[in-house]
Amino acid sequence: MTSIPTLTTPRLILRPPVFADFPAMEELLTSERAKYMGGPYSSFAAWGLFCHDVACWQLFDHGALMVDLRLTGECVGQVGINHGPLFPEKELGWLLFGGHEGQGYAGEAAGALRDWAFGERGLPTLVSYVDPNNVRSIALAERLGAVVDKHAPR
Repeated sequence: MTSIPTLTTPRLILRPPVFADFPAMEELLTSERAKYMGGPYSSFAAWGLFCHDVACWQLFDHGALMVDLRLTGECVGQVGINHGPLFPEKELGWLLFGGHEGQGYAGEAAGALRDWAFGERGLPTLVSYVDPNNVRSIALAERLGAVVDKHAPR
């Protein structure tokens, strides 16, 4: 098993999740903002998704990292490589907590984790499952180098 890394960018620290991160994840996943992620979810399901993100490290040597601002330490979201029975391929995903959109944090974090996955882990590919109505995430995926595959499994 590999240790969970901490990655840094000019503005962000990507760090392992801890239990104290769950309330913010639960708030997002149980809200209407989760509509592009298959939600809103129940609190029970939100806990399961949070645990999945942590368990992926043990099972697959990759998983989720929380996104903290370097200047303040505030946690503004999460970026992760998901896999397992919920995802047919290794998926690069991202989410931001309310009030932190539009500042480039998701792209900065996702780009750093993508580079780590290809470089340190040697992953050959990543996909991003984005709801077709989520135009902001589609645009971000394209900026990260993704192309739309209308025939990809969901």
